[in-house]
Amino acid sequence: MSKPRTPPDASRAATEAGPVPFATTLHVRDHCLCLAAQRAARALARRFDAALKPVGLTSGQFSLLMSLNRPAPPNLGSVARLLAMDRTTLTANLKPLRKRGWVESLPDPKDGRGRLLKLTGAGAEALAAAVPIWTEVHGAVDAELAEAGPGDLRGGLRALA
Repeated sequence: MSKPRTPPDASRAATEAGPVPFATTLHVRDHCLCLAAQRAARALARRFDAALKPVGLTSGQFSLLMSLNRPAPPNLGSVARLLAMDRTTLTANLKPLRKRGWVESLPDPKDGRGRLLKLTGAGAEALAAAVPIWTEVHGAVDAELAEAGPGDLRGGLRALA
């Protein structure tokens, strides 16, 4: 696969104050990995959000509940790292799940200042109801990506994360 060529105007626009040429906009639209990943993430989130709506979850909440589905309750920091989220954002995302009684926060017995996050019985039930929906939608997405190699795509995304 050949490397995308930067349009000649792009370097000039980056060094001079002034308007960015439209050719640069088109180049970014067609080659920017960040933009492509953002667009794909939004499209996937909308698709999973719609599918998970009957069980009262968004795709983000599903991922958060799944990240808590462990043999032992994890601490806030390990969940934040897994989800590539800062702790403040994670705390905000936990609020509606706590309010619904799906997640609880416990003191960490090893660190009095730390908190552990635990999936409650109701949270485990919500997650169990969502898994078959996720499995069906995920299978459809994998099938759509079959030619592109979904395993390669996942590996590349993991490498970037």
